[in-house]
Amino acid sequence: MQCWRGLEDIPEGWGRSVVTIGSYDGVHRGHQLIIGRAVERARELGVPSVVVTFDPHPSEVVRPGAHPPLLAPHTRRAELMTELGVDAVLILPFTAEFSKLAPTEFITKVLVDKLHARLVIEGPNFRFGHKAAGNVTLLAELGPTYDYGVEVVDLFVSGEAGGGEPFSSTLTRRLVAEGDVAGAAEILGRPHRVEGIVVRGAQRGRDLGYPTANVETLPHTAIPADGVYAGWLTANGEVMPAAISVGTNPQFDGTERTVEAYAIDRVGLDLYGLHVAVDFLAYVRGMLKFDSIDDLLVAMAADVKRCGELIAASERA
Repeated sequence: MQCWRGLEDIPEGWGRSVVTIGSYDGVHRGHQLIIGRAVERARELGVPSVVVTFDPHPSEVVRPGAHPPLLAPHTRRAELMTELGVDAVLILPFTAEFSKLAPTEFITKVLVDKLHARLVIEGPNFRFGHKAAGNVTLLAELGPTYDYGVEVVDLFVSGEAGGGEPFSSTLTRRLVAEGDVAGAAEILGRPHRVEGIVVRGAQRGRDLGYPTANVETLPHTAIPADGVYAGWLTANGEVMPAAISVGTNPQFDGTERTVEAYAIDRVGLDLYGLHVAVDFLAYVRGMLKFDSIDDLLVAMAADVKRCGELIAASERA
Protein backbone atom coordinates (compact mmCIF):
# COMPACT_ATOMS: atom_id res chain seq x y z
CA MET A 1 0.00 0.00 0.00
CA GLN A 2 1.19 3.51 -0.79
CA CYS A 3 1.20 6.13 1.96
CA TRP A 4 1.38 9.81 1.07
CA ARG A 5 1.91 12.72 3.47
CA GLY A 6 0.44 15.71 1.74
CA LEU A 7 -0.96 16.40 -1.71
CA GLU A 8 2.54 16.91 -3.12
CA ASP A 9 3.35 13.23 -2.45
CA ILE A 10 0.69 11.96 -4.84
CA PRO A 11 2.52 10.57 -7.89
CA GLU A 12 2.44 12.49 -11.13
CA GLY A 13 -0.03 11.00 -13.55
CA TRP A 14 -2.21 9.48 -10.83
CA GLY A 15 -5.39 8.31 -12.55
CA ARG A 16 -8.99 7.93 -11.46
CA SER A 17 -9.71 6.45 -8.04
CA VAL A 18 -12.37 5.60 -5.50
CA VAL A 19 -11.96 7.82 -2.44
CA THR A 20 -13.22 7.91 1.13
CA ILE A 21 -12.38 10.69 3.60
CA GLY A 22 -12.42 10.77 7.39
CA SER A 23 -10.38 10.70 10.58
CA TYR A 24 -11.07 6.94 10.86
CA ASP A 25 -9.51 6.82 14.33
CA GLY A 26 -9.50 3.20 15.43
CA VAL A 27 -10.77 1.88 12.08
CA HIS A 28 -13.70 0.40 14.01
CA ARG A 29 -16.38 -1.87 12.57
CA GLY A 30 -18.45 1.06 11.30
CA HIS A 31 -15.40 2.50 9.55
CA GLN A 32 -14.67 -0.92 8.12
CA LEU A 33 -18.04 -0.92 6.36
CA ILE A 34 -17.23 2.34 4.55
CA ILE A 35 -13.62 1.49 3.74
CA GLY A 36 -14.57 -2.03 2.70
CA ARG A 37 -17.21 -0.65 0.34
CA ALA A 38 -14.65 1.74 -1.18
CA VAL A 39 -12.27 -1.17 -1.78
CA GLU A 40 -15.06 -3.28 -3.27
CA ARG A 41 -16.23 -0.55 -5.65
CA ALA A 42 -12.67 0.29 -6.68
CA ARG A 43 -12.08 -3.32 -7.69
CA GLU A 44 -15.34 -3.38 -9.62
CA LEU A 45 -14.31 -0.21 -11.49
CA GLY A 46 -10.71 -1.32 -11.98
CA VAL A 47 -9.19 1.70 -10.23
CA PRO A 48 -7.26 2.15 -6.94
CA SER A 49 -8.92 2.84 -3.60
CA VAL A 50 -7.69 5.80 -1.55
CA VAL A 51 -8.39 6.72 2.08
CA VAL A 52 -7.87 10.39 2.96
CA THR A 53 -7.27 11.21 6.62
CA PHE A 54 -5.75 14.04 8.66
CA ASP A 55 -2.86 14.81 11.01
CA PRO A 56 -3.27 16.26 13.58
CA HIS A 57 -6.88 15.53 14.42
CA PRO A 58 -8.95 18.47 13.06
CA SER A 59 -10.30 19.32 16.53
CA GLU A 60 -6.78 20.19 17.71
CA VAL A 61 -6.58 22.94 15.08
CA VAL A 62 -10.17 24.16 15.26
CA ARG A 63 -10.30 24.00 19.08
CA PRO A 64 -6.70 23.94 20.41
CA GLY A 65 -6.32 21.69 23.43
CA ALA A 66 -9.33 19.60 22.43
CA HIS A 67 -7.35 16.78 20.79
CA PRO A 68 -9.27 13.57 21.59
CA PRO A 69 -7.45 10.51 22.93
CA LEU A 70 -6.38 8.50 19.89
CA LEU A 71 -7.39 4.87 19.46
CA ALA A 72 -4.66 4.20 16.91
CA PRO A 73 -1.68 6.11 15.49
CA HIS A 74 -1.50 6.63 11.73
CA THR A 75 0.96 3.77 11.30
CA ARG A 76 -1.51 1.37 12.93
CA ARG A 77 -4.43 2.74 10.93
CA ALA A 78 -2.43 2.18 7.75
CA GLU A 79 -1.78 -1.44 8.77
CA LEU A 80 -5.48 -2.01 9.40
CA MET A 81 -6.43 -0.36 6.11
CA THR A 82 -3.90 -2.52 4.27
CA GLU A 83 -5.64 -5.58 5.73
CA LEU A 84 -8.91 -4.23 4.31
CA GLY A 85 -7.33 -4.02 0.85
CA VAL A 86 -6.82 -0.25 0.56
CA ASP A 87 -4.36 0.74 -2.17
CA ALA A 88 -3.26 4.15 -0.85
CA VAL A 89 -3.61 6.37 2.22
CA LEU A 90 -3.28 10.14 1.95
CA ILE A 91 -2.50 11.83 5.28
CA LEU A 92 -3.25 15.53 4.91
CA PRO A 93 -1.54 17.97 7.31
CA PHE A 94 -4.50 19.69 8.95
CA THR A 95 -3.36 23.30 9.41
CA ALA A 96 -5.22 26.48 10.26
CA GLU A 97 -4.96 27.46 6.58
CA PHE A 98 -6.31 24.11 5.43
CA SER A 99 -9.22 24.36 7.88
CA LYS A 100 -10.36 27.54 6.12
CA LEU A 101 -10.88 25.88 2.73
CA ALA A 102 -14.47 26.29 1.59
CA PRO A 103 -16.20 22.97 0.82
CA THR A 104 -15.98 23.55 -2.94
CA GLU A 105 -12.25 24.36 -2.65
CA PHE A 106 -11.70 21.16 -0.69
CA ILE A 107 -13.44 19.15 -3.42
CA THR A 108 -11.44 20.72 -6.25
CA LYS A 109 -8.03 20.72 -4.54
CA VAL A 110 -8.20 17.22 -3.07
CA LEU A 111 -10.80 15.08 -4.84
CA VAL A 112 -10.67 16.52 -8.34
CA ASP A 113 -7.26 18.03 -9.08
CA LYS A 114 -5.12 15.50 -7.19
CA LEU A 115 -7.02 12.22 -6.71
CA HIS A 116 -9.21 12.44 -9.83
CA ALA A 117 -12.04 10.82 -7.91
CA ARG A 118 -14.39 8.68 -9.93
CA LEU A 119 -16.45 7.73 -6.89
CA VAL A 120 -16.57 9.01 -3.30
CA ILE A 121 -17.80 6.72 -0.50
CA GLU A 122 -18.86 8.31 2.80
CA GLY A 123 -20.99 7.84 5.89
CA PRO A 124 -24.20 9.87 6.27
CA ASN A 125 -22.69 12.32 8.79
CA PHE A 126 -19.57 13.20 6.80
CA ARG A 127 -18.73 16.92 7.05
CA PHE A 128 -15.93 18.84 5.37
CA GLY A 129 -14.64 22.32 4.55
CA HIS A 130 -14.54 25.51 6.60
CA LYS A 131 -16.66 25.25 9.76
CA ALA A 132 -17.75 21.78 8.54
CA ALA A 133 -20.14 23.50 6.13
CA GLY A 134 -19.98 20.70 3.55
CA ASN A 135 -22.02 17.50 3.82
CA VAL A 136 -22.87 14.47 1.69
CA THR A 137 -25.76 16.33 0.06
CA LEU A 138 -23.44 19.06 -1.22
CA LEU A 139 -20.85 16.46 -2.19
CA ALA A 140 -23.46 14.67 -4.31
CA GLU A 141 -24.84 17.88 -5.81
CA LEU A 142 -21.39 18.83 -7.11
CA GLY A 143 -20.66 15.34 -8.44
CA PRO A 144 -21.97 15.92 -11.99
CA THR A 145 -20.01 19.18 -12.24
CA TYR A 146 -16.73 17.50 -11.37
CA ASP A 147 -17.43 14.07 -12.89
CA TYR A 148 -17.57 11.88 -9.79
CA GLY A 149 -20.27 9.80 -8.16
CA VAL A 150 -21.19 9.54 -4.48
CA GLU A 151 -22.32 6.57 -2.42
CA VAL A 152 -23.44 6.88 1.20
CA VAL A 153 -22.88 3.87 3.46
CA ASP A 154 -24.75 3.46 6.74
CA LEU A 155 -22.01 2.88 9.32
CA PHE A 156 -24.31 2.65 12.34
CA VAL A 157 -23.52 -0.80 13.64
CA SER A 158 -24.52 -1.57 17.22
CA GLY A 159 -24.16 -4.38 19.74
CA GLU A 160 -23.90 -4.83 23.49
CA ALA A 161 -21.14 -2.24 23.91
CA GLY A 162 -22.28 0.99 25.50
CA GLY A 163 -25.73 -0.40 26.19
CA GLY A 164 -26.55 -0.69 22.51
CA GLU A 165 -25.31 2.72 21.36
CA PRO A 166 -24.25 2.92 17.68
CA PHE A 167 -20.57 2.12 17.31
CA SER A 168 -18.35 5.19 17.08
CA SER A 169 -14.86 6.38 17.95
CA THR A 170 -16.37 8.58 20.67
CA LEU A 171 -18.09 5.62 22.32
CA THR A 172 -14.93 3.52 22.02
CA ARG A 173 -12.85 6.21 23.72
CA ARG A 174 -15.38 6.41 26.54
CA LEU A 175 -15.34 2.65 27.10
CA VAL A 176 -11.53 2.58 27.08
CA ALA A 177 -11.44 5.43 29.61
CA GLU A 178 -13.86 3.46 31.81
CA GLY A 179 -11.74 0.31 31.59
CA ASP A 180 -14.34 -1.56 29.54
CA VAL A 181 -11.81 -2.96 27.11
CA ALA A 182 -14.11 -5.87 26.21
CA GLY A 183 -16.77 -3.40 25.07
CA ALA A 184 -14.16 -1.43 23.12
CA ALA A 185 -12.99 -4.65 21.45
CA GLU A 186 -16.56 -5.38 20.30
CA ILE A 187 -16.64 -2.03 18.51
CA LEU A 188 -13.11 -2.25 17.11
CA GLY A 189 -13.40 -5.88 16.06
CA ARG A 190 -10.12 -6.56 17.88
CA PRO A 191 -8.52 -5.67 21.25
CA HIS A 192 -7.67 -2.04 21.93
CA ARG A 193 -3.94 -1.48 21.45
CA VAL A 194 -1.43 0.87 23.07
CA GLU A 195 2.01 1.31 21.50
CA GLY A 196 5.30 2.87 22.50
CA ILE A 197 8.96 2.46 23.36
CA VAL A 198 10.04 0.38 26.36
CA VAL A 199 11.89 2.64 28.80
CA ARG A 200 13.59 2.08 32.14
CA GLY A 201 11.35 2.62 35.13
CA ALA A 202 11.92 2.08 38.85
CA GLN A 203 12.40 -1.67 38.12
CA ARG A 204 10.31 -2.63 41.15
CA GLY A 205 8.58 -5.33 39.13
CA ARG A 206 11.92 -6.98 38.46
CA ASP A 207 12.79 -6.80 42.14
CA LEU A 208 9.45 -8.43 43.01
CA GLY A 209 9.90 -11.25 40.50
CA TYR A 210 7.59 -9.82 37.83
CA PRO A 211 9.75 -7.80 35.40
CA THR A 212 7.57 -5.51 33.32
CA ALA A 213 7.97 -3.61 30.07
CA ASN A 214 7.37 0.04 30.96
CA VAL A 215 5.81 1.46 27.79
CA GLU A 216 6.30 5.14 26.99
CA THR A 217 3.07 5.67 25.10
CA LEU A 218 2.63 7.93 22.09
CA PRO A 219 1.13 11.42 22.57
CA HIS A 220 -2.68 11.57 22.93
CA THR A 221 -2.96 7.78 23.27
CA ALA A 222 -6.29 6.48 24.61
CA ILE A 223 -5.17 4.64 27.75
CA PRO A 224 -7.57 2.42 29.73
CA ALA A 225 -8.65 3.30 33.26
CA ASP A 226 -6.25 2.45 36.08
CA GLY A 227 -6.25 -1.24 36.91
CA VAL A 228 -4.94 -4.68 36.02
CA TYR A 229 -5.78 -6.23 32.66
CA ALA A 230 -5.20 -9.45 30.78
CA GLY A 231 -3.83 -9.10 27.28
CA TRP A 232 -0.81 -9.53 25.06
CA LEU A 233 2.59 -7.91 24.64
CA THR A 234 4.00 -7.89 21.11
CA ALA A 235 7.72 -7.29 20.58
CA ASN A 236 9.90 -8.13 17.58
CA GLY A 237 6.89 -9.80 15.97
CA GLU A 238 6.36 -12.18 18.91
CA VAL A 239 2.99 -12.11 20.68
CA MET A 240 3.21 -13.01 24.38
CA PRO A 241 0.41 -13.45 26.94
CA ALA A 242 0.68 -10.62 29.47
CA ALA A 243 -0.60 -9.22 32.73
CA ILE A 244 -0.89 -5.44 32.27
CA SER A 245 -0.86 -2.73 34.92
CA VAL A 246 -2.13 0.79 34.26
CA GLY A 247 -1.81 3.48 36.92
CA THR A 248 0.46 5.44 39.22
CA ASN A 249 1.71 2.49 41.29
CA PRO A 250 0.00 3.54 44.55
CA GLN A 251 1.86 0.85 46.54
CA PHE A 252 4.99 2.97 46.19
CA ASP A 253 3.24 6.38 46.23
CA GLY A 254 3.86 6.92 42.54
CA THR A 255 2.60 10.01 40.73
CA GLU A 256 3.33 9.25 37.08
CA ARG A 257 0.72 7.21 35.22
CA THR A 258 2.31 4.29 33.37
CA VAL A 259 1.45 1.27 31.26
CA GLU A 260 3.48 -1.80 32.24
CA ALA A 261 3.19 -5.30 30.81
CA TYR A 262 4.55 -8.51 32.34
CA ALA A 263 5.10 -11.25 29.76
CA ILE A 264 3.75 -14.27 31.64
CA ASP A 265 6.36 -16.95 32.39
CA ARG A 266 8.97 -15.36 30.13
CA VAL A 267 12.49 -15.18 31.56
CA GLY A 268 15.39 -13.00 30.46
CA LEU A 269 13.53 -10.67 28.11
CA ASP A 270 15.42 -7.50 27.25
CA LEU A 271 13.00 -5.13 25.57
CA TYR A 272 14.56 -1.76 26.43
CA GLY A 273 14.45 0.63 23.48
CA LEU A 274 12.10 -1.54 21.45
CA HIS A 275 8.80 -0.37 20.02
CA VAL A 276 6.15 -2.69 21.43
CA ALA A 277 2.37 -3.10 21.34
CA VAL A 278 0.11 -3.90 24.27
CA ASP A 279 -3.34 -5.35 23.47
CA PHE A 280 -6.02 -5.27 26.17
CA LEU A 281 -8.29 -8.31 26.43
CA ALA A 282 -10.12 -8.00 29.76
CA TYR A 283 -10.30 -5.96 32.96
CA VAL A 284 -9.23 -7.94 36.01
CA ARG A 285 -9.36 -5.53 38.96
CA GLY A 286 -8.87 -1.94 40.01
CA MET A 287 -5.60 -0.44 41.21
CA LEU A 288 -5.14 -0.98 44.96
CA LYS A 289 -2.68 -0.16 47.71
CA PHE A 290 -2.00 -3.16 49.95
CA ASP A 291 -1.06 -3.26 53.62
CA SER A 292 2.27 -4.93 52.93
CA ILE A 293 4.59 -6.07 50.15
CA ASP A 294 3.67 -9.66 50.99
CA ASP A 295 0.00 -8.88 50.38
CA LEU A 296 0.98 -7.23 47.11
CA LEU A 297 2.90 -10.32 46.02
CA VAL A 298 -0.08 -12.57 46.80
CA ALA A 299 -2.31 -10.29 44.71
CA MET A 300 0.19 -10.21 41.84
CA ALA A 301 0.39 -13.99 41.76
CA ALA A 302 -3.41 -14.17 41.65
CA ASP A 303 -3.51 -11.51 38.91
CA VAL A 304 -1.04 -13.40 36.74
CA LYS A 305 -2.97 -16.64 37.22
CA ARG A 306 -6.27 -14.97 36.34
CA CYS A 307 -4.78 -13.23 33.31
CA GLY A 308 -3.39 -16.52 32.03
CA GLU A 309 -6.82 -18.16 32.41
CA LEU A 310 -8.60 -15.35 30.56
CA ILE A 311 -6.08 -15.37 27.72
CA ALA A 312 -6.20 -19.16 27.37
CA ALA A 313 -10.01 -19.07 27.28
CA SER A 314 -10.01 -16.35 24.61
CA GLU A 315 -7.54 -18.24 22.45
CA ARG A 316 -9.67 -21.40 22.66
CA ALA A 317 -12.83 -19.49 21.70
